[in-house]
Amino acid sequence: MTDFSMRSCAKRLSSFFVGLLLLIVTSGVQAGDISARNPILSATDDGYVLAVDFSLSLNPRLEDAVAKGVALYFVVDFELTRARWYWLDEQVASRSQSIQLSYHALTRQYRLSTGALHQSFASLEDALRILSRLRNWLVIDKGVVKPDHTYLAAVRMRLDLTQMPKTFQVNALANRDWNLVSEWARWTFTPSDSSQAGGTGTQVVPVVPAVVVPAAAGIGEGK
Repeated sequence: MTDFSMRSCAKRLSSFFVGLLLLIVTSGVQAGDISARNPILSATDDGYVLAVDFSLSLNPRLEDAVAKGVALYFVVDFELTRARWYWLDEQVASRSQSIQLSYHALTRQYRLSTGALHQSFASLEDALRILSRLRNWLVIDKGVVKPDHTYLAAVRMRLDLTQMPKTFQVNALANRDWNLVSEWARWTFTPSDSSQAGGTGTQVVPVVPAVVVPAAAGIGEGK
């Protein structure tokens, strides 16, 4: 009787660890991820524009939702603050831009839309590649920052569930596969009073590793 109980217990423990291993492997497969890298501000006649790259991957659940016609809304948030020794940090600028990712079964194409602009792609990989490259986004209006003052800039990307149908919002509360957001990428920014039109005119110290940026245009250009 004792031997039988020990064998039964060992079998249950073995099944438990096998199930735990499968759960870990499945969790790894299901993971989606966003991270910001290589952010930089450049001076223009209208102020300062932002360029940033994102490492972006969707888990199978999100890919399946898009393929079935559910639009995903990705929001890029930008903040610029200045430290004050006598009070809370001053918020100098704050901007957000929403980019919609959708699939059109009739044309069998993926589409990225921001404002009145849209662009179509033959594959999800092509759409995500452009979605991950934000260029020429005006985030600081002319005259807002002062030369030789040091500011702290920050940018992130997130999946905005509030723009999705209510059924998906409820499902997201119980399933972390829908919770996709990057950490804030922060860096110091010092405008220069000697900047020229079309030049950078900035001193930027990124807190994330720099990468080589391809020459192709990205979402947000001209915005």
